[in-house]
Amino acid sequence: MNAATSAVNEPILAARGLVKRFGRVTALGGADLELYPGEVLAVIGDNGAGKSSLIKCLSGAMVPDEGSIELDGAAVTFRRPQDARAAGIETVYQTLAVAPALDIATNIYLGRERRKPGLLGSVFRIVDQSGMRRDAKQALDDLGIGTLQDITQAVETLSGGQRQAVAVARAAAFGSKVVILDEPTAALGVKESGQVLQLIRDLRDRGLPVILISHNMPHVFEVADRIHIQRLGRRAAVVTPASHSMSDAVAIMTGAAVA
Repeated sequence: MNAATSAVNEPILAARGLVKRFGRVTALGGADLELYPGEVLAVIGDNGAGKSSLIKCLSGAMVPDEGSIELDGAAVTFRRPQDARAAGIETVYQTLAVAPALDIATNIYLGRERRKPGLLGSVFRIVDQSGMRRDAKQALDDLGIGTLQDITQAVETLSGGQRQAVAVARAAAFGSKVVILDEPTAALGVKESGQVLQLIRDLRDRGLPVILISHNMPHVFEVADRIHIQRLGRRAAVVTPASHSMSDAVAIMTGAAVA
């Protein structure tokens, strides 16, 4: 997505003047953000810049003290993560939140288990295991994830990259509006990181906008359409890989340069 496109389109998700205080500490001091359809928006910033607080406000994990959030042009209020998920915003945190002892299909439907149709589901509350496995396999296939062949395999037997793929597939399966990824390549090797970056591209190609929080500048410049630079609780600048270099972005991030 280019600048001309974003100028025409309305943002699918927007934050206006978000403020979040913890006692005397101001984590967000009037933060803004716009995410447009079909783009990867990277959010970068030094430690303490307010990246986590910003994302937690957008995902319902935190309620801002001031400011507003809009989804598809309409004001929304998220009091808890379930509110954001119900609105179509899925977040994959760095901790992944997978259950290692459970299989891939069960993890994809974790917290959203489906029951069998008819009396078996409504009266006896029997889970539709076969249906969930079938649809979980379809979700993996839709994303082109070929490294996970056995949907009944326990997550604890998977590599770090494969576990990340399971978490991303879960977000893609239920995130109808936005997917937020928090440091998805932080603990991965070169090959596995490449697989996750490809997943991000695949999500974008499917028309699902992605917010990527990352400290890895090469990864950011490889997949991001636009780069939101957070500094001292506010947005310092929005740049693109075409308009600014990594050194430029770091300079803005640290305050050595002004956009």
